[in-house]
Amino acid sequence: MIAHTPSAPVRIIAEIGVNHNGSAAMARQLIDAARRCGADAVKLQLFRAAQLAAPDTPLADYQQQAAGAGARSQYELLRQLELSEAEVRELGVYCEAQQIELLATPFDRDALRLLVHDLRASSIKLGSGELTNLPFLLEVGRCRRQLLLSTGMATLAEVEQALSVLAYGLAVEPSDPLAAPPSLAAFRQAYVSAAGQAALQRYVTVLHATTAYPAPPASCNLRAMDTLRAAFRLPTGLSDHSEGSAVAIAAVARGACVIEKHLTLDRSLPGVDHQASMEPEDFGRMVRDIRQIEMALGSPAKLPDEAELRTSGLVRRSIVAATDIAVGEQFSERNLTFKRPAGGLPPERYWELLGRASDHSYRKDEPIQ
Repeated sequence: MIAHTPSAPVRIIAEIGVNHNGSAAMARQLIDAARRCGADAVKLQLFRAAQLAAPDTPLADYQQQAAGAGARSQYELLRQLELSEAEVRELGVYCEAQQIELLATPFDRDALRLLVHDLRASSIKLGSGELTNLPFLLEVGRCRRQLLLSTGMATLAEVEQALSVLAYGLAVEPSDPLAAPPSLAAFRQAYVSAAGQAALQRYVTVLHATTAYPAPPASCNLRAMDTLRAAFRLPTGLSDHSEGSAVAIAAVARGACVIEKHLTLDRSLPGVDHQASMEPEDFGRMVRDIRQIEMALGSPAKLPDEAELRTSGLVRRSIVAATDIAVGEQFSERNLTFKRPAGGLPPERYWELLGRASDHSYRKDEPIQ
């Protein structure tokens, strides 16, 4: 489950993606590494190249730099990175044995069926590239699973449109004869309805993302998380493609409830995502740092901690005699000062004392009572 409350721990997802390089054996190694690192879940990408890209679809810039093996198109590249349905099922069983949740990003109906009906996944991740694939979003919404919606490359209006389709899919029963058939107008109506908003609150987490591999820090725009949270009032996280852990850790400090980060066995391996990924040692360190940040965020209440209470009496000050003071002598700026520890009159009583006659005699440095 990905549902989040403010007191729940950040969900850390190790994105295997296609870093298995088409090898189920390497995928198992990555699952093992993710578990050792302390990740809550691992994530695969489920696709068939023939259903995802036309044969002549050009490679993206980052794909060209890392394609290797003579791939001249996205189709050729993706063919090298496919896992069979049997391999995916075996990986599902393996994750269950390793007690780590398996998530996946489906890219077509067959992949969605495999994920929901065969793997019985409780959560589905929607990649940034699918945000405008509204017919597919509708099918995903109708599965009524916890949904992670990545928003790379998207405008706020496009995110809202995607959420409107999901609201319709989640809240409207296809068998309802009174329901409006799917259309942009019907999606909008579902989005603004109480039922649609309740469904989004129950099922959807929005992930800010920058679709660049690796994403330069200047392009990560973590403040956009605040914009998404304010606009849609939904749990918000980060799908991070930057190098290192700084951006992910900063996102947690800004309120991210989910962190998705690519994991690789070796950043020097051939493949499109390895350079934008973390090796196990660094990934594990990031997990530990995030858990420390969670503890450090603490409570919004501004109150002294127990450890501070034990210290405060020793480092705060009392009003003390700056000189010897005789009975009947007037308190003045000359004969009063402030020193540690606390326990006598607090400094806030200083102006109250000025000009008054002392009822007692005091030696220098003696607390005024």
